[in-house]
This record gives sequence, structure tokens and C-alpha cells, in this order.
Amino acid sequence: MNFIKNNLANLLTLANLFAGCVGAIHLILGDYQTTAICMILSCIFDFFDGFVARAVKSNSNLGLQLDSLADMVSFGLIPGLTMYKALEPFGNEILGLHLPFDISYIGLLATIFSCLRLAIFNLDEEQRYYFKGLNTPTNTVLLFGLYYAFKETGYFGFLFDNSLFLIVLTVVTSWLLISPIKMMAMKFKSKTLQDNYPKVILLVGGIAILIIFQVVGIPMLVIYYILVSLVFQRQLK
Repeated sequence: MNFIKNNLANLLTLANLFAGCVGAIHLILGDYQTTAICMILSCIFDFFDGFVARAVKSNSNLGLQLDSLADMVSFGLIPGLTMYKALEPFGNEILGLHLPFDISYIGLLATIFSCLRLAIFNLDEEQRYYFKGLNTPTNTVLLFGLYYAFKETGYFGFLFDNSLFLIVLTVVTSWLLISPIKMMAMKFKSKTLQDNYPKVILLVGGIAILIIFQVVGIPMLVIYYILVSLVFQRQLK
């Protein structure tokens, strides 16, 4: 019984890793709906592994390492593959120039900087009630959400029809992962509205965006999250 209690959180972390692996495979195959489902599952498992570890007091160094390694696949490899797939149709051409390599490899910057972000996060003890830089699951939701919405609805065509825009998106989001900008974490210090009104604004606005825009609203929600975090920088501490 103690074995199950002590390893339940690790099992959820490994489930996150499994879902991420399956999602990556289907992303390569062009089955974006299955990848979307796997991403949702990875986010759920990633949330509950920490919740369960705290609830049953089974936090361990092993769990910390497993969490980062699982996130590296689910929220590190997948955004890189997403940008690789998005840039793939352009071959080695950008702005009329023919480069000696396919520009799709530039998309893997998202994976490289996700790895760097996870390593920095593990060493930083400040990020309890806020994130320093964009966290990897949110970045994955943004990049894959844009690509999925484009494939399913045709929205954001202006972005995916332009290789330069895609490269700029990759570079900007890669920088955001390791930036010093404070990003809101949905952890509550107290029950008072004064301490939590930025989170209330994020929650109410986010629900409205999803109701109005549905699938297209998923990446828009991340952009809204970034904007709200920027507005309330001083309150994030």
C-alpha cells in the first residue's frame, strides 16, 4: 500500500510522458486531433502529479527529475515538432533566398529553449506564486493551438502562409521561455480578492474567449494570459 502511495504521483508523471510520446508520433503523421487529445491528457497528468505528490506527501528528488524529463517530451519536443511541421512546406527558401538547409529545422529552437527553460526552473526557488518567463505547457498550447486551429478552421492563415512570420514566432516564444518577465501562476496566496484579482480577471476573460471563439480561442487565451501578466507585473510576487 505504501508503495502505491509513494509512487502514484510518479505514475501520473509517466502517463504524461506516454501521452506526450503518442502525441509526438501522431503530430509527425499529421493526425492533429489525436495530438490535441494527447496534449490535453499530458496537461491533466502534469497538473495532478504535483497535486497528488503534495496531498500524500510523496515529494521526492526522483519525482522532480521525472517531471522535467516527461515535460521535455510533452511540452518540449511537441512545440518544436509543431514549428518544424509549420515551416516544412517552405523548404530552404525564405524571402526569395535559398539557404543551404531546410528552414524547418529553425522550428526546433522551441525544443532547445524548452529544455533550457526546464533546467532553469529546477534551479530557481523564487517561482512559487508566479513563473519567470513563459512556462513550457503554456508555450506548447500557444504554438500547437495556433497550428491546430489553422489546420482545422483555416484561421491564422496569414501566419502559416509566411515563413518569416513563423520564424519570428519561434524566436519570440523561445525568448519568452527564458525571459525575466513574470507570468501569472494560478496559485492563491490567500482568499482575499485584493491578492487575487489579476487571476480573477484572467479566469473570467479566459472563459469568455473560449466560449466565443472555441478552438480558435485556445491560442488567443494564451496571448490574453501573457497580456494580463504584463499588465499586472507589480502584483506578481
